[in-house]
Amino acid sequence: MDIRVDEEICIGCGNCEEVCPAVFRLKSNDKAEAYDPDACDSAGCCEAAEENCPVSAIIIEED
Repeated sequence: MDIRVDEEICIGCGNCEEVCPAVFRLKSNDKAEAYDPDACDSAGCCEAAEENCPVSAIIIEED
């Protein structure tokens, strides 16, 4: 599974970090990052983070 955040459209709202803190966090520039994308399978919250992103900045692609 490939998890990315498009920083061009990320508004730094923090929804992803709130919904799925095992995978997402806000960086110092207030843009989200998937700092541990390998944790998606075990955390089980990446899809919820994607759905809760108001600008659709989270991209999930199956391998």
